[in-house]
Amino acid sequence: MNDNILSVEKLTKFYGSLKAVNELSFSVKKGSVFGVLGPNGSGKSTTLGMLTSVINPTEGKFNWFEATENEQYTKKLGTLLERPNFYGYMNAIDNLKIVAEIRGVSDDLIPDVLKSINLYERRKSRFKTFSFGMQQRLAIGSALLGNPEVLILDEPTNGLDPEGIAEIRQMIIEISKSGKTIILASHLLDEVQKVCSDVLILKKGKKIFSGNVDNIGREGGIIEMISNNLPHLLEVVQTHPKITSAVIKENMVKATASIDFDVSDINKYLMEYGVFLSHLANKKESLETQFLELLKSDKS
Repeated sequence: MNDNILSVEKLTKFYGSLKAVNELSFSVKKGSVFGVLGPNGSGKSTTLGMLTSVINPTEGKFNWFEATENEQYTKKLGTLLERPNFYGYMNAIDNLKIVAEIRGVSDDLIPDVLKSINLYERRKSRFKTFSFGMQQRLAIGSALLGNPEVLILDEPTNGLDPEGIAEIRQMIIEISKSGKTIILASHLLDEVQKVCSDVLILKKGKKIFSGNVDNIGREGGIIEMISNNLPHLLEVVQTHPKITSAVIKENMVKATASIDFDVSDINKYLMEYGVFLSHLANKKESLETQFLELLKSDKS
């Protein structure tokens, strides 16, 4: 049984001679939190625009819900590609009523939406009294009107302070628990790591990685080792079949291991060669480090 809610095949967008999106192929599983990650100008917003039929693709195709071309899949999507124009003198309820009317959806769910974005207690407060973080939460709430199956957010934490970012992050996690699929574009690497289950990494419109967040790094991690003879430690550890590289740095040996390594096996291997460690630690690289390595390693 296919559990994909979205399938994308060779999606491409030209703006004149500029290839903004380059033959993207990927899929999104139902119920996942899927991040579209990349630096500015990588094609994130253009990709989301095509997937929501705001932008026409030049080539390629995509398929939502295994639907036919005649089915109105957009009605199942809640999108926030640009912030809605809320009225400062109106309260949260009245602003959402206007959005519901424009989109042709029922406003019966407004109380539940306000609860889900933690603004129910401020439902009668004027929009102009809201902090920027509260304004952004109301914008996400507008995308939830109509109870969509998929929520699509473009840079939902852009411009927020750390407290606001944390609030949006927690809200996205809570919304995902209801079973909705969430697709969000971001350049904030740490936030993707904390929120998303799967990720698509873009560079200049080209896919350089797609898969589970935990599998971004092609290597198993960094092993830190200290002994009383670092040059000899370096020489021996480089002969281990699961070590792909090693250097002396910061008064220790730092080795990169393949994804299926066992740190205790490496320690035993060193002892067999008379190398005894005073320090041994497995440091999994942060998403940011792995992301930058991926960008660096892609030569296109």
